[in-house]
Amino acid sequence: MPDDAFSKALKEMDEISITVKGRRSGRKITLPVWFVLEGHTLWLLPVGGSRTQWFRNLLADPTITVRAGRQRHTLTARPTRGPKTVGAVVRKFRARYTPGEIRRYYTVFDAAVKIPLAA
Repeated sequence: MPDDAFSKALKEMDEISITVKGRRSGRKITLPVWFVLEGHTLWLLPVGGSRTQWFRNLLADPTITVRAGRQRHTLTARPTRGPKTVGAVVRKFRARYTPGEIRRYYTVFDAAVKIPLAA
């Protein structure tokens, strides 16, 4: 379970790195993503929705490593395509990063990822 240093690092970041396992290659893939921290939950929004490769990789293996600054934790992601949940996550992203930035970078809003930080 992540500690206070990890939560503090998340609060100080606008972008984190995630590492997922390729569903075909089995290789570790690391990339930067935006996120929203809500209590003990980290929310991710794939820029291309459910077609985003890292989202599809999480469907095959939900293990995800999240790095915020020097803090790193391996957690279990919960990918979802539920419209109500995805809509709520999109609203959170628009509030954090502004609607214009979300419109600029995100193309499809049919998937989100919930990462519980507490057991």
